[in-house]
Amino acid sequence: MSVDIATDEGYTGLLKTITQDKHLDPADVLDDLEESHDQLEVDMSGLGDAVREASKGVSEKTSQEYLRCDLIKLDGTPVLEERSTYTHAQKMRAAATFGFGKIHGLGMQAWHQSEISGKMLGNPSVSETVSTYMLSLRRRKTQKGDTPISARAVSSDLLEDLYHFNSQPRYQVPQTSQSSFQPARKGELGPHARASMDLGYSLAFCGLLRVDELLKIQLQDLTLTENPLTGESKLSLQLPFRKTSQFGDIKPFVFYEMPDEYQHICVVRAFARWILASGLTEGYLFRKIRANDRIAEENEPMTSEQFLEMFRNNLLDVGVDFVPYGTHSFRRGGCQWLSVERRWPLRQICEWGGWSQEFTHLTIVKYLISWNDNPHVDRDDFFNMKHAPAKVCPTCNRSCHCA
Repeated sequence: MSVDIATDEGYTGLLKTITQDKHLDPADVLDDLEESHDQLEVDMSGLGDAVREASKGVSEKTSQEYLRCDLIKLDGTPVLEERSTYTHAQKMRAAATFGFGKIHGLGMQAWHQSEISGKMLGNPSVSETVSTYMLSLRRRKTQKGDTPISARAVSSDLLEDLYHFNSQPRYQVPQTSQSSFQPARKGELGPHARASMDLGYSLAFCGLLRVDELLKIQLQDLTLTENPLTGESKLSLQLPFRKTSQFGDIKPFVFYEMPDEYQHICVVRAFARWILASGLTEGYLFRKIRANDRIAEENEPMTSEQFLEMFRNNLLDVGVDFVPYGTHSFRRGGCQWLSVERRWPLRQICEWGGWSQEFTHLTIVKYLISWNDNPHVDRDDFFNMKHAPAKVCPTCNRSCHCA
């Protein structure tokens, strides 16, 4: 049995009812359209076949699957059984955006009517109607107690704790001794894994990289040079792929060796330690880690699921609850670190991180400000003139709040 989506009793009627929500700000709809280009990280492996299969026709079962997040049925009556979260709805929209844009070749341009031909062009999933519906869904889910939570930003201090834990002598075993290494407990990371993760943390944090961009890096994409006069080392990274520059013209990332106070996020130092631990000379930078802490001999890239699992195990090592953190935590944390501690101008952060510099929708603000992040200053001390930082700021050598 097929569902008739052309009648007012179908999706059209539902959208007409919901998208007339007077509580929605038109500016929020524009923000959602902009943010749809930077949607949640979704594992796209095998998605193409699934989308093609589902595109053959919308059955009653499939329609119920699509609507299992909403609290309203097609006829407008409330749903009594438990529904999926708003985050699940975001992932389904991201999958639909990918299906229309990549598989069917409609691109990422917003759905609109051509002024010349009158035909509808662009990606239907990136439309004002869908964005309005998603915003309304989020408001209704929030009212029911389902609050969408973005990944908490990692801080420089957290990465410092991870760095010092991973730098313990027992995790600095040379590669020749790795064959006899066995993790002490299930899920514990060995020297190979910890060297890979430290490098991944530094690259994702300082380069504001998404996890799919990070895991596609190969050794030939990196160039390490040293100034013969000053002895200063720098590492150049030319990404082979970037979400916002899929047709080339990706500007290189250049990292210099950082001072000792920033050794825990120094990309050059982390790369040198990784080379010593892995012994690799070509292929993917981040390869699958086997159960015995051996890097996969075949040129097989690490999956985002394994990276996230090892990151969470590493957080448990330092006694941190891993639930609020995800792979996007590094991009969020690096953005905040560059803004608060390094005092980078907003335009410079957008250029480095690949965000739009038109500043009409300010997607960048969603990375700089989130209620889920740890506050930099306690609210009780906002007007406490005697409150002083615990340490001197390594950026400007003054006692300021960026410390």
